[in-house]
Amino acid sequence: MPTMTFKATTRKLPTGLAVEGEARGFKVIMDEPPKLGGSDTGMTPVELMLVALGGCQVIVASAFASAQGVDLQDIWVELEGDLDPMGFTQGAPGVRMGFQEIRLTLHMKSDSPPEKLEALAEFIASRCPVEDNLVNHTRIVAQPIVIEPATPEPTVAESV
Repeated sequence: MPTMTFKATTRKLPTGLAVEGEARGFKVIMDEPPKLGGSDTGMTPVELMLVALGGCQVIVASAFASAQGVDLQDIWVELEGDLDPMGFTQGAPGVRMGFQEIRLTLHMKSDSPPEKLEALAEFIASRCPVEDNLVNHTRIVAQPIVIEPATPEPTVAESV
């Protein structure tokens, strides 16, 4: 199968720090809580990253459980991540911008033996693209900045 390219666009919304993300016509709103200068209209980007990791884990499990010999009746993931805001708000020396640690707890409802569920958990971790992006260095290639012309304020003559 050839390489697939996924695309997304994020755009600043007019209120506070709110941002709208879009991919394939699906939209999500991201924001920050008021204590970090936002208006609390959506998850923060790092919360969305936790959700993406958990979602990827659940999708991989659901797609491959049967092939792994597991009767998976239900699955959910609880995630926690520790982040020191001094890193990104103040650029504090020695403080990482992102999570220092992410804790992930898989919950599986199944009648399959525990060793099969442990093997499935290892399989999930080995196949989850989001986990791979978090665990391994993914190169980010910044393209040249596209400068859009600012919309001039209408003059009195233009607005009449």
